[in-house]
Amino acid sequence: QVQLVESGGGLVQPGGSLRLSCVASGFTVSAATMSWYSQAPGKGRELVARISPSGIGKNYADSVKGRFTISRDNVKNTVYLQMNSLKPEDTAVYYCNSRISWSDYWGQGTQVTVSS
Repeated sequence: QVQLVESGGGLVQPGGSLRLSCVASGFTVSAATMSWYSQAPGKGRELVARISPSGIGKNYADSVKGRFTISRDNVKNTVYLQMNSLKPEDTAVYYCNSRISWSDYWGQGTQVTVSS
């Protein structure tokens, strides 16, 4: 049974940092394309960052380039999103996604609120 559990969200001031974690079970993250998506109130779900199965290929939304970093720990079977220089417009629910063969799997989401 594939399961993704996000954590690490919270309230942070503009310019602050958070690290989100996505613990995967039922598969190995090195065998899947792993992504982080965000969904702000009233908006659709948008791709934030993606890492290839090799761990080498990484893609970021233009709005987060230079501020966010996606990474992976194969031993812990966990994917991370390091979020630096946070802005109020980063406020959203962040979801972990895995794409394995024909299927996509989603975590429950973790709330990130950037506010002074």
